[in-house]
Amino acid sequence: MSAPLLEVRGLSKRFGGFTALRAVDMVVGPGERVGLIGPNGSGKTTLINCISGALRQDQGEIRLAGQDISRLPAHRRTRLGIARSFQIPRPFHSMTVLENLAIPLEYVAHRGSHRTSTEHEAREIRDEGMHILEQMNLQTKADAKSEELTQIELRKLELARALAARPQLLLADEAMAGLSGGEIDEVLEILLELNTRGIAVLMIEHIMRAVMGFSERVVCLDAGARIAEGTPELIVQDPVVERAYLGE
Repeated sequence: MSAPLLEVRGLSKRFGGFTALRAVDMVVGPGERVGLIGPNGSGKTTLINCISGALRQDQGEIRLAGQDISRLPAHRRTRLGIARSFQIPRPFHSMTVLENLAIPLEYVAHRGSHRTSTEHEAREIRDEGMHILEQMNLQTKADAKSEELTQIELRKLELARALAARPQLLLADEAMAGLSGGEIDEVLEILLELNTRGIAVLMIEHIMRAVMGFSERVVCLDAGARIAEGTPELIVQDPVVERAYLGE
């Protein structure tokens, strides 16, 4: 592997007397596809929350492209290239689909400043938003209110909003939960297309055929600790992983 894009070293997180993460180490290379699996309560979402800046770890270090981001707030991490999609889509329901995309596009264009877009910039933002929607096959929904979207369309909008932040690393948190088989394949196709453009993807997913088919490497957590790591072929045969999911 080339120099890591993301490095997580010795990450620990406690909630009162409960230890959610125990000295977790993990790396993601530039443009790599990594799956993060584990039974419910294993610490997957806590780890993603710490990487994105939604939570502050108690111990350990997080680096992005060699830069220590351990103490940076979430919006600074977004500016540096970390985007996240959520298991439950969180669009602004009173806005259209395109207006939902304009928010992260304006943020990136203005680097977080509060100035208003010029007319020319507004046209560029709309054009880029439409281009992203075309990639998601959502262009016909551009002027629809987000509350009118189907479940699969909401998932696509969630990925579109993440893509609008122009990430180096996408944290995909159960982007396929609750979807049908054909819809799962649609989302996988989108994620693979994003990856071909150089975006690294760290995927949390309970749908094993999806995560194993997508990932080049898989990390398994249990009780807040990393218990296995390897190719999908090795992970599905690992007795430690099997015990974590099925018990003794």
